[in-house]
Amino acid sequence: MQYNDATLLNHEGLLEYLQGFITERRRDLIEQVLSQRTRQLTVVLENIYHPPNASAVIRTCDCFGLQDLHVIADQKRFRANADVVQGAAKWVDIQRYAAIEEDNTTLCLQKLKADGYKIAATTLRQEKYTPLDQIPCQEKIAVCLGCEETGLSDTAHQEADYFVHVPMYGFTESFNISVCAALILQQLTARLRQGSVEQWGLQEHEKQILRMRWTRKSLKHADHLIQRYLLDHDIQR
Repeated sequence: MQYNDATLLNHEGLLEYLQGFITERRRDLIEQVLSQRTRQLTVVLENIYHPPNASAVIRTCDCFGLQDLHVIADQKRFRANADVVQGAAKWVDIQRYAAIEEDNTTLCLQKLKADGYKIAATTLRQEKYTPLDQIPCQEKIAVCLGCEETGLSDTAHQEADYFVHVPMYGFTESFNISVCAALILQQLTARLRQGSVEQWGLQEHEKQILRMRWTRKSLKHADHLIQRYLLDHDIQR
């Protein structure tokens, strides 16, 4: 059964009821993670061909506290690799753009721009790079990563506000995409947490929605418990 977390919060006492079925340690962990979650930064994956690499990026986003990941899948359906992602997909919100006969890159990036994000495109082309320590983190930033073989599309390059790259000093042309994501996010999230941006955390209403969602996902029979609560309180779904 599908439930909307924001709607469930309208039922007074339901969250506290569900929290009674998880351990105090789990409740404390949820609060700790919520305090470090951010939507100031997000990641966009464009047509990543290798599921293990894309799955590793999901795990990287979770580790660095990013709540949202955007996946453009024009040419290949995106599937997380359970062995690699190790449950991180449960805690990160994955937005998919895979409409048939649509320019999904444009749809994704235009939506992000409408939501106030600047596009930071990773590239190996001869573009004018902005050093990572000069990316203005007071702006919301969407870091875009392209497929392993060809990099980001022309459309992504055209939509970019900044071009970024990670310096390399060996024979290999590029890092593995998950390594590249980790190196970039380490620098940008460190700057957020060191105080370069005052309000980088989630709003309280965002935390409350995730508190409900993560509590549900921590329970094996959450839907059954919700149904029982609603019936006991004579509440219509």
